[in-house]
Amino acid sequence: MEEFRHCYSRLCRESGAEPQETVLQKLQELPRGRLDLATQSLTVDTCRALGKLLQKEALPTELILSDCMLSEEGATLLLQGLCANTIVRFLDLKGNNLQAAGTEALGLLLRQNKSIQSLTLEWNNLGTWEDAFAAFCGALAGNGTLRQLDLRNNQISHKGAEELALALTCNTSLQQLDLRWNNIGLLGGRALVNSLPRNRALWRLELAGNNIPGDVLRAVEQAMDRNRERQTTSRENQARAHVLSKEVQHLQEEKSRQFLDLMETIDKQRKEMARSSRASAACVEQLQEALNERHSVINALKAKLQMAEAARALSEQKAQSLGELLAAAEQEQQSLAQRQAKEHRLEQQEAAERESKLLRDLSAANEKNLLLRNQVDELERKVRSRQEQLFLARQELSSATAELKMRASQAEERLELEKKRSRQSLEDLEQLRAKEVEHMTRHLEESERAMQERVQRLEASRLSLEEELSRVKAVALSERGQAEEELIKAKNQVRLEEQQRLAQLEEKLRLLAQARDEAQSACLQQRQTVADAQARASQLGLQVEGLRRRLEELQQELSNKDQEKVAEVSRVRVELQEQNGRLQAELAAQEALREKVAALERRLKVIASDHREALLDRESENASLREKLRLKEAEITRIREEEVQRASFLQNAVLAYVQGSPLRTMSPPK
Repeated sequence: MEEFRHCYSRLCRESGAEPQETVLQKLQELPRGRLDLATQSLTVDTCRALGKLLQKEALPTELILSDCMLSEEGATLLLQGLCANTIVRFLDLKGNNLQAAGTEALGLLLRQNKSIQSLTLEWNNLGTWEDAFAAFCGALAGNGTLRQLDLRNNQISHKGAEELALALTCNTSLQQLDLRWNNIGLLGGRALVNSLPRNRALWRLELAGNNIPGDVLRAVEQAMDRNRERQTTSRENQARAHVLSKEVQHLQEEKSRQFLDLMETIDKQRKEMARSSRASAACVEQLQEALNERHSVINALKAKLQMAEAARALSEQKAQSLGELLAAAEQEQQSLAQRQAKEHRLEQQEAAERESKLLRDLSAANEKNLLLRNQVDELERKVRSRQEQLFLARQELSSATAELKMRASQAEERLELEKKRSRQSLEDLEQLRAKEVEHMTRHLEESERAMQERVQRLEASRLSLEEELSRVKAVALSERGQAEEELIKAKNQVRLEEQQRLAQLEEKLRLLAQARDEAQSACLQQRQTVADAQARASQLGLQVEGLRRRLEELQQELSNKDQEKVAEVSRVRVELQEQNGRLQAELAAQEALREKVAALERRLKVIASDHREALLDRESENASLREKLRLKEAEITRIREEEVQRASFLQNAVLAYVQGSPLRTMSPPK
């Protein structure tokens, strides 16, 4: 705040003027976001400094300059400074007697400024200068940010009202316009009424104190009511669209989450299968290693056996050599028998001892050979047993693979059966839903034809009432002319007559208000019927959602069963894509139903507006409407009972299907 005061003082001194004390005091007491200089007499230098300050500083969002007695030059400087401002939202220029230059500066402000949403111009003379006010209206037509405009007591004539009407046909942002206590008259009022059908944003237009007839004011009020209803309808539709987009996004997120969960389970199954294959490969490798070890042991035993046979052959050779030596010794003994008898006996003894020793060695070698042969036989038996065990393991592995294949084929058959059953249930549900939709459309068409007939009758009564009203207006105008001519002579009498007429008009207005309330009650009851139809549609949507969730659970169970085989992943993905397509089709059908309901609501609102226009309905028609409403209520109760019976039948059918499904008995718990 202090910086704002310093900047103001510096700008005043730079322009060669002293800052106003009252302005400095107001700036010192400045609340956050609000600059209030009301009832302060601002000089041209102060306006110039404030204009430059508002171009740069972004402090206040509300600027109040009411009753400041601004001159033309000061107002122009202030408004030129506000043209580049992007912070001010509320501007009050009440009671400043703005004239041609100020009006043109206001038009420039509306063309260039994109932040001001509320503009108060009460107690000025904008309408006195027709060309400047036309420029102001042209700027208003192109403005897209202004929401509220106050033009009370601005001497606006019917020409100014025509310019405003042209601006309103192009403006799409102005929502509230106050034109009270001007000189608009009948022509200006009709111009404003003619411009309102092309403006859908304006919902509040004040025209009191402008010498405008009552029928024009009522037409303006009806147009404002239509715009208000249109805006409320648009807001409701936006809210519904937002809710539906959130629901669709939630469904998409849920589908993506389910798909990710499915992929995670598939990856886990793949990892488990890879782990089991690695474990089986490791077992096979261990068996192969054991078999290789047995072969190596057998080869070692064969080598030992060959060594033993070589030793035996060597001992046999030694025995043959010893036999040859013995024969030579015998020959020598025969030749030397006589000379060396004693030596010959000794040699025989030694030979006998050597022979016995050799025989003992031979018998020991034979025993060793038998032991080695027994060991070789035992090893061969063990090898054969190992080979038989390996053959049995291979047979078990082949039987396990065959059993797995058989289980996979059985699972595929069960999957196909469940798919057929789910498709059949979906087709039955689609047929049931199509029949219900056809019944609802037929009922809505009949109610629409009845309402159209009623609208035609009301339109005929409205035309007759308008003709009667025009005759009454003509009579009133003639009487008013006569009363104005005789005003000087019979003033008291005219006042009495006017009081009587006012009493009669008030009585008529009271009767019209009663008829309007009755028509509104009828419209409310029709809206209740539409709300019941929407509730039924939402109930059907919830039932379809429950069935969809049940189908998703069945698909999840089937996918959990099929996770033992990797080849089923592609098939499950295709099924999920088909299910997503069906769900999208169902969502599209629900959207179409919602659009139909919205169209019916719009038609009912149009009918309600027509009912509001028919303010002089007859008592007999009210009685007939009450009878029709009673019949409608009876029909609604009958429809509700039918819907309750259908819901119970559908629930029993779903429970019977779930209890009788083979998946409930065959599938393992999650």
